[in-house]
Amino acid sequence: GRLVQRSDSPGKDLRAGLLPTASESSSTPGNGATPEEWPALADSPTTLTEALRMIHPIPADSWRNLIEQIGLLYQEYRDKSTLQEIETRRQQDAEIQDSTDGSPAGEDTPEEEEEEEEEEPASPPVRKALPQICLLSNPHSRFNLWQDLPEIRSSGVLEILQPEEIKLQEAMFELVTSEASYYKSLNLLVSHFMENERMRKLLHPSEAHILFSNVLDVLAVSERFLLELEHRMEENIVISDVCDIVYRYAADHFSVYITYVSNQTYQERTYKQLLQEKAAFRELIAQLELDPKCKGLPFSSFLILPFQRITRLKLLVQVQPPPADPQAGLPAFPVVKACNEGVRKMSRTEQMISIQKKMEFKIKSVPIISHSRWLLKQGELQQMSGPKTSRTLRTKKLFHEIYLFLFNDLLVICRQIPGDKYQVFDSAPRGLLRVEELEDQGQTLANVFILRLLENADDREATYMLKASSQSEMKRWMTSLAPNRRTKFVSFTSRLLDCPQVQCVHPYVAQQPDELTLELADILNILDKTDDGWIFGERLHDQERGWFPSSMTEEILNPKIRSQNLKECFRVHKMDDPQRSQNKDRRKLGSRNRQ
Repeated sequence: GRLVQRSDSPGKDLRAGLLPTASESSSTPGNGATPEEWPALADSPTTLTEALRMIHPIPADSWRNLIEQIGLLYQEYRDKSTLQEIETRRQQDAEIQDSTDGSPAGEDTPEEEEEEEEEEPASPPVRKALPQICLLSNPHSRFNLWQDLPEIRSSGVLEILQPEEIKLQEAMFELVTSEASYYKSLNLLVSHFMENERMRKLLHPSEAHILFSNVLDVLAVSERFLLELEHRMEENIVISDVCDIVYRYAADHFSVYITYVSNQTYQERTYKQLLQEKAAFRELIAQLELDPKCKGLPFSSFLILPFQRITRLKLLVQVQPPPADPQAGLPAFPVVKACNEGVRKMSRTEQMISIQKKMEFKIKSVPIISHSRWLLKQGELQQMSGPKTSRTLRTKKLFHEIYLFLFNDLLVICRQIPGDKYQVFDSAPRGLLRVEELEDQGQTLANVFILRLLENADDREATYMLKASSQSEMKRWMTSLAPNRRTKFVSFTSRLLDCPQVQCVHPYVAQQPDELTLELADILNILDKTDDGWIFGERLHDQERGWFPSSMTEEILNPKIRSQNLKECFRVHKMDDPQRSQNKDRRKLGSRNRQ
């Protein structure tokens, strides 16, 4: 449930559904606000609802000053926030002995445990100390958190709210303040870079359009969005529910993000070309970046702001309940999925055209370009020649170089030829591939695996013995060629409660199609790992899979923390999949009817 229900009259829209009753509040020593502690309650209200109605709205000027005092650009805000998130998780993880009571993490799946919790009668919440939350430390303002605002401290409302309710307030507060910081950075991109007179003269209109895309539309939406959030905050000291605003903007206005983000491939390419080909542009960018307004941040960090923001908005909203209006129950932030698909579609189409131009077919030609096809992995492997005998092992040329292009539905096997071309000599549907790892047979056959094509280009079965350059490269090829192979560790999708987990402590940009780009504080399940420092993982918040260096992450050792992460993940994906929730509700209803 939500802490706040909307109404037409500011200051009278709070309900006590999740809050303790007046008797609970007064019966617990130190929890009810006395007249001395809370001057606003000198008349001793008889119920909590009456007490909350006496809390007056914060003047609009206070919120405007608050927003103006945010001195951080969004890049700084985001880094500080995620670093605090990592540190908090480290502290929780370090308390393994204190936080565990000796009992196992549990045998139920998160889904089953959630159902059990739903069926149990709700017990009154236990009053605890204020939660220690450190989302952001802002050196440019007189406060850090919602609960640190002077107006909040003096009102006495912290004596009424439960710890979980304060956390919800902090989440909504971060959403608004981070949007203000984001708007500030976005405005700097427009005013300082895009509208610079020299920049306008240097760039052809088509170059400027590709480089800055529809950033003015994105800025306008951010401004209106921030204004609505500010108005909501002005209504009461306890922030009213903001999810309805976020969901409405996600449904009706955030499509401008899809347009901007889908242009990312062309934007990056154009920026690189301009830096290489126009010395005046390169000098101007360097000069603009040195301005104190930019705080040492590069121009490229401003260009990627919209993509970073829309992803972060989704994560912030996931910690809050969905809107009260059932009609508004759209999947959680479909705009993020649309943005990701837009980026992929553009880059994949360009990549497929480039690959087809390089291929020469020795066999019957296979059409490479398709709207439903994309590249998963490409690279050189060594093919073992002849039968595996002692005589063959003594020959000088035991292995020959071959080159593989693996698409989501097709494998193409080639030999690299002069002129950056590839001669295709075999192919097979990806669904008809099987892989098998060789047992350790000494240094010569180290990192060798067998690839079987159940039906190749000649409609026959074919077998290739392939050698990779390292253990991680061998495992990565095997995982990509046959994705349904059993992984070393339990998969998240198997719905078991515990699984090895890591959190990202250093950002990583994918270098290959089978790798995963990591953002700070991402949580991932470990599905497989190699001895030479690579992990195959599944990111919890979007279920994307891929390889990444283990040095970019640190393991989460506390089983209770891992369990909480999985439960939260199931809750979010249940929101993303309304059909699954409906089926679960039908199962429950059927069970009750049988009873």
